[in-house]
Amino acid sequence: MSWQFRNYPLGHRDRRNLALHAATAPLFVVGTCAAVLSPFISLWLLAFAVPAVALPLAAQGRGHRLEANPPSPFLGPGDFAVRLFVEQWVTFPRYVLSGGFARAWREPGARSGHERPPKP
Repeated sequence: MSWQFRNYPLGHRDRRNLALHAATAPLFVVGTCAAVLSPFISLWLLAFAVPAVALPLAAQGRGHRLEANPPSPFLGPGDFAVRLFVEQWVTFPRYVLSGGFARAWREPGARSGHERPPKP
């Protein structure tokens, strides 16, 4: 999914969306770990894992609506699952570690919620 990383900066410029990703991507990672470990530790762990995975997906979906460049449409349920998993586990951490997140945050045109969104 190298195309996802190449296109990532275009769809991650709005500071509100960046903040949502920063707050929720780690929760998704912890939630997926909890889901995988739940059969070995306790099935009650799923009570944490399910919302820990669902909340970031819902929040980030809303955050992507703030972007001038929306993500590419999903090709189906399998594409949705793979792209979301790779984004949370690989692409977003890589974006942060490569400095892309910091550059997008400092970008002069980055919106912070005080400006009016562009007209569709």
